[in-house]
Amino acid sequence: MSTHHCQLDIDSRGVARLTLDRPAVHNAFDDALIAALNAHLERLHALAASGEVRVVVLGSHGKHFSAGADLAWMKRMVDYSVDDNLADSRQLSRLMHGLDTLPCPTLCRVQGAAYGGAVGLAACCDLVIASMAARFCLSEVKIGLSPAVVGPYVQRAIGARQMRRYALTAEVIDAATARELGLVHQVEAGDALDEEIDRQIDTLLAPSPQAQRATKALLAQIAREPESDAIREAACRTISELRVSAEGQEGLAAFFDKRPPAWLVASGGDKEPRS
Repeated sequence: MSTHHCQLDIDSRGVARLTLDRPAVHNAFDDALIAALNAHLERLHALAASGEVRVVVLGSHGKHFSAGADLAWMKRMVDYSVDDNLADSRQLSRLMHGLDTLPCPTLCRVQGAAYGGAVGLAACCDLVIASMAARFCLSEVKIGLSPAVVGPYVQRAIGARQMRRYALTAEVIDAATARELGLVHQVEAGDALDEEIDRQIDTLLAPSPQAQRATKALLAQIAREPESDAIREAACRTISELRVSAEGQEGLAAFFDKRPPAWLVASGGDKEPRS
């Protein structure tokens, strides 16, 4: 399924690949691309909630992950009113929120430049694997703007202190530094990037899909209110409901029987992920 230089492919294992395909403009954002991504994410939310999609891989074609805002789009925005800009910003915010709240695990593949809003895309994913040549930059202040919409997600990833530095200086962050900051989980040589992506997909397909969805929802709740009676009760309820669920019972039975659980067999795997 392809719309406005954005592709969505779902394989028989339930692995969805959402791919930016505008290499001629370094996969830059414009309003049409944002709308297409939002449409795909809306579909993916439904498919992930039902278990039909197990993992979402976000990537792009070409030398760069994404250069941020499209120059032609930015030129058009010069004449936008405040209300026009507000409507535009809300669509970008919808994109970040939609990616961040997908029920299933998300994996981001970053090569080359990831500037502006692209840093937000990475921060919204559960795992980020970058090539050694990857570069990140919150570049907005250099042109009189702000990384406002992506700010909450990037700050959550790298912390408030580091966010103040990089949002205000617009310094370029190399892949190794991005890993130290917590924005990136792994850095791989360019020729090993896709091999590692495939390995991580296998790793993410091995656990219980229901348990992954429940855990991701609980972690989001913990992030909003780290210590409270409500969180403690939610944690107790999560594990209790999983233990008595059909999938939880299958997982325990498979463990004691020393056999692969049904969901792993159904996803095409009958052994542990490659290490």
